[in-house]
Amino acid sequence: MTATAALVLVEPGAHRPGGHRDHTLTALATAHGNAVVVAPYGIADGTRTALETAGARLTGPTGMLPAVLAAAGTYTAMLATAGQRALASGRWPRPLRRLPHQATLLARCLVEAACVRTGHRLTGGTASVVVLSASEALHGVAGLLGGPHLRFVHELVTTEDAPLRTLGRLARPGERRVVVLAPTGAVRDALAARFPHLPLQVRPFAVADPDDRLTDTERRRAREDFGIPAADAAVCLVGGWWPYKDLDVVDAALARLDVPLHVLVVGGPLDDDRLRAWGNLPYVRLHVRPGPVPEAGVRKVYAASDAGLVARRSGVAKESGLVVDAVRLGVSLIVSGHDPALTKALAGQDWVRLFPTGDGAALADVLRDLAWCPLPRPAAGAAADLDVPTAAEQTAFLADLKEPYGCLPCPR
Repeated sequence: MTATAALVLVEPGAHRPGGHRDHTLTALATAHGNAVVVAPYGIADGTRTALETAGARLTGPTGMLPAVLAAAGTYTAMLATAGQRALASGRWPRPLRRLPHQATLLARCLVEAACVRTGHRLTGGTASVVVLSASEALHGVAGLLGGPHLRFVHELVTTEDAPLRTLGRLARPGERRVVVLAPTGAVRDALAARFPHLPLQVRPFAVADPDDRLTDTERRRAREDFGIPAADAAVCLVGGWWPYKDLDVVDAALARLDVPLHVLVVGGPLDDDRLRAWGNLPYVRLHVRPGPVPEAGVRKVYAASDAGLVARRSGVAKESGLVVDAVRLGVSLIVSGHDPALTKALAGQDWVRLFPTGDGAALADVLRDLAWCPLPRPAAGAAADLDVPTAAEQTAFLADLKEPYGCLPCPR
């Protein structure tokens, strides 16, 4: 029997426990069976255990050139952090205040290149190499320094200023060594506008497998552990409170409640003042698990909830790992209409309630109804209906893209 060719998974965020990136990493390694995981900053304990159980080979950047690139990236990141502190004041000109962010982009590029090069060296250049959480910039530089690879770019946070754009133009031949995978059409379009010569494809990042689905026993035990009576409604907010999330609409909705509602909050960072305000509301029963929280803890929060709540600001169009989490675990959803493409995909699903973005009164009505008329759980095939691949389907797709468009020879 022919052995399965190796798949190299580079995850710069593997040291952070929890999150859908952590789940995707372990799911892909488990499904493939012959994975090499390159993690430049280490691996969280729970993730390490799952990867070792899957038989994955775990490493950081190794070899002379990868070590040099990784060290350069680390020192550049330290300079970026120091620069952010020194230039935080608004009295500095904006171009100067942006310099630390440009240094961060360069640091991420160097570290990614070190990891990609390590993956090629360890597998003899025969494996597909995938950066699961890639930087949104300097794709050609990463290709030239690291070698052929696939890059999942989740969102665009920082743009390249003139010096990095110049570097990118000089490294444009390296773009033939990469294929960038965008999780949504909106992210793809934004990348295409900035990098017109870059090979781009739309591909969901998150994966869902039938075995992920919560059992009735798990749900019952989770509610008992949180002290949530069977007749009470419970909703969860999962993940850190980042600027793209609309916590103001949740404030407005919770303040309007006139029936008891258990609100489970898990992740980080959180806003302690906001949490105290919620805890003082007469009809809110608050349960908080500050992050980072391993996947088992997040799973328990979903199990105890009647629905997951996803509230984002208008125009946020990146992939929602929370939506996929709910689908794969079999949990109902309450979602804002922030992304027209997502709204279209979820419209008509009986396990989803949509509310207008920023409309606290509408969200309050949905939460109130949850107590009297619980939503049904998604069907077992809901993930496939939303075009979310299984882990096995994803690894097969990534292996088929092993040879990016006209890529140059792999480094040795």
